[in-house]
Amino acid sequence: MFTAGGRMSVEDGKLIIHQEGRDKKFVRQVEHKTFSGRHAASKKQSVLYITARCVFSLCEEGLELIEIAPGIDLEKHILAAMDFKPIIHKPPKLMDSRIFQLPPMGIRDDLLTIPLEERFTYNAADNVFFINLENYYVKSSEDIKKMKELVERMLGPLGKKVHTIANYDNFNVSPHLIDEYVEMVKYAAGFYDSVTRYTTSTFLRMKLGDELQRRGVAPHIYESREEARKALYGG
Repeated sequence: MFTAGGRMSVEDGKLIIHQEGRDKKFVRQVEHKTFSGRHAASKKQSVLYITARCVFSLCEEGLELIEIAPGIDLEKHILAAMDFKPIIHKPPKLMDSRIFQLPPMGIRDDLLTIPLEERFTYNAADNVFFINLENYYVKSSEDIKKMKELVERMLGPLGKKVHTIANYDNFNVSPHLIDEYVEMVKYAAGFYDSVTRYTTSTFLRMKLGDELQRRGVAPHIYESREEARKALYGG
């Protein structure tokens, strides 16, 4: 919400502003500070500011406008309602229209159907390799071979080792494939300068940690992405 006391509704999957409120929410100065965006940016933390009208991402220059809600006018409903102009590097995308509709969004299905290629990303600026295995189930040797090929193709040409963060939330491997999977993990570690892993599941941390340790792979798995990042960068 940008203003207090305003009226809005959702109609046909679009956000409709009927009346603006009196008080602006995005202002140049605040009375109390509980979170420092400047400090977060200096630590290169990933920060999103999500409102009913739009989404901002924290960047070094300030707040970058990256998404707007369906039915919202950029000039009238966002820029005119702020005390300062946000960073706009490119035209903002529309927020997912499912947010503004009654049926379930089906986010779980989206997570389960993320192609393996989109689960491996490399950030050249920080030299960090992200592996997102959330909700992924390794069911065949082909899955493991494909992971190995992706690591080789993405990291091999770099000519240097990378820092790696792996998300193992709700990850699973068929029991008969555990040895093969861990051998692939040991092979991939040859491309890493450092690696941290995390999952919110206590059971999975213990289970996966035990399997890695038995096979000579660094076993510690953190509870959250933030803990994994701190460990990766030495605090």
